[in-house]
Amino acid sequence: MGIRIGIDVGGTFTDGIAIDDTSYEIIGKVKVPTTHSAAEGVAKGIIQAIKKLVEEYNLNPDDIVFLAHGTTQATNALLEGDVEKVSIVATGSGLEGMRAKSDTEIEAIELAPGKYIESSSYFINHKDLDRQLGDLIDDLKKQGTKVIVAAEPYSVDDPANENKIIQEAVERGLSATATHEISKLYGLKRRTRTSVINGSILPKMIETANMTYNSVQESGIKAPLMIMRGDGGVMGIEEMKRRPILTLLSGPAGGVAGALMYEQVSDGIFLESGGTSTDISVIKNGEVMLDYAKIGNHKTFVSSLDVRTVGIAGGSMIVVEGLEIVDVGPRSAHIAGLPYEVFASEEDIVEPELIKVKPREGDPDYLAIKCRNGKEYALTLAGASNILKKVPEGSYAVGNYKAAYKAYEPLAKSLGKSVEEVAELVLRKAVDKVKEVVDELITDYELDKNIIELVGGGGSAGVVVPYLAEYMNLKYRIAKNAEVISTIGVALAMVKEVVERTIINPTEEDIMKVRNEAKELILKSGANENTVEIKVEIDQKNNLVRATATGSTDFKKNDLSKKDLKEDELRELMALSMETKEDRVKKLAESSGLLVYGSIKKKKSFFGLINKKVRPLRIVTRQGVIKLNVSDGEVVSTVIANLDKTLRNELEKRTIYMDAGGEVPKVFIGCGSRILDFSGLIDTEQIAAMANIELNAYDENEAVFIIFIKRG
Repeated sequence: MGIRIGIDVGGTFTDGIAIDDTSYEIIGKVKVPTTHSAAEGVAKGIIQAIKKLVEEYNLNPDDIVFLAHGTTQATNALLEGDVEKVSIVATGSGLEGMRAKSDTEIEAIELAPGKYIESSSYFINHKDLDRQLGDLIDDLKKQGTKVIVAAEPYSVDDPANENKIIQEAVERGLSATATHEISKLYGLKRRTRTSVINGSILPKMIETANMTYNSVQESGIKAPLMIMRGDGGVMGIEEMKRRPILTLLSGPAGGVAGALMYEQVSDGIFLESGGTSTDISVIKNGEVMLDYAKIGNHKTFVSSLDVRTVGIAGGSMIVVEGLEIVDVGPRSAHIAGLPYEVFASEEDIVEPELIKVKPREGDPDYLAIKCRNGKEYALTLAGASNILKKVPEGSYAVGNYKAAYKAYEPLAKSLGKSVEEVAELVLRKAVDKVKEVVDELITDYELDKNIIELVGGGGSAGVVVPYLAEYMNLKYRIAKNAEVISTIGVALAMVKEVVERTIINPTEEDIMKVRNEAKELILKSGANENTVEIKVEIDQKNNLVRATATGSTDFKKNDLSKKDLKEDELRELMALSMETKEDRVKKLAESSGLLVYGSIKKKKSFFGLINKKVRPLRIVTRQGVIKLNVSDGEVVSTVIANLDKTLRNELEKRTIYMDAGGEVPKVFIGCGSRILDFSGLIDTEQIAAMANIELNAYDENEAVFIIFIKRG
């Protein structure tokens, strides 16, 4: 039996989970205190969690095929200003050298009020590099520099000089990083700023990584140690030691990875709710939506989860002014140091009276109750949701309805309303804040409300998500084992690498170069070559070519433990997904591992005056997992031998010609159990070339299908 282990480092607890690699069944769960103050830092808690899992559940180290941990260490180091002194060594010549000197003088980067990353900058002309570099680094070391950042204008094309600076620094016992290691994009100032942030946390992250790695080795676990990235993937420990900045926001990323891999979400908004806040992010076409991370007010060149955080969750407390509920959150029972009323026993809520508390200095008055027995409880959002019986049965957030009801009675009496009316007002006030962010994400990512679903994770998922879904008229589900979905996500995450290059009018050769670079990086990060898939996108607006490679550390054959569904079962499932009748759903295409179902529906447009025909499609596995939702598309079947000809002919039929040139539709190709996403490519030649590369290893008689989706 293969076992996957995930460790998620939280602010208070470090969670560990062991999962069967084939069935994804949970074998064991543990929880240990997060060891912020230990000499070994959070590494100690990670090690304790691994050891506890192995011992309590009698795991054989030889059976462990995957081991990964997520960490808030990089984020916390920046928030707390726990950073090292950084010196930038720049090089160049002529006019470019003068510009390099200017662009590498990085202003203090504010991390939090009163906390900054300070850096100093030094410039050496190319021709003097060999003669002056060693002496300069020696001087910087004497001045207390711990980390060197190497910078040169066009190092993304030729990194030789940056590598020379790194080598000299490392030989003298300093940590070092280079701008070409952090990003392949032009823009030296932003690249250098990102590298300074990376360098400032480098020594402590390396120290933690080494301690964790050594302990894993001593335990007898042979699986490579992986670390969660902020974009929902994992990377090998050697890559983390070069680019710890990639672990920023890896906490929320674990939950999204769980939604992707464990819940098999293809299109949805994932809301992970804890006690104090809810992290909200988007999954579209089976991919996490990313953005460049911001540190302080500065954008970096590091892609991470586009996560929006709202100060609303199960423990959110209430603010009342006069006879009106004016706010819910952002303070919670946790911050106030009070227990939830909804998790008390009914007998403990004895003659409750309203009291006001200030969780932090300068806060408004939040409501709590004090009982005759002296016990105090927060009035929480979880209480309101349980009173209204909105929390689904079996949810982690189900509490004591009677206790919550009694706790809310003094507030209801003071406002002249029923307990249920007050609970409704509290829930609506809170969820309005979440809805605002969800609406924003739907607009930003052009999401189709007919396709997306809200997916809840975290301990308070049942408090927030069901009411929000009802309010917005959207489908929803609460993730299985929602309270540990982040830890599950860490255990199931894929290895990931992203390469971006600035290229105007890229040729096929340019695209292939970026693709191969991404493949080379992901193999270095520990992915098995047989599992690697690469998506290439072209961003015309910003002149970017982006290759995203994903893969697994081990080659796992198709899961045979899940039962194939019968045709009528699949049709029923697809009709439910498309919100239509079963007799209107048809199987339109298939490959050896995937099926395409479609229907024809009428969609009202132009204020309901015009009926437009749309063709929803669902690409689904034979076990009933929807891999791709299409609100309006077309599908064509063929075989590998005829793919190039069919693809070109069908694209020509569907290309829209305008003054600026032709616009091809978005293209997805299904082959075997894979869906190849070419939607980021913008002309026929690019799509045909990449399709040929991705599918040239398949038998010429292999069945494939092509999905076409009109842009805009």
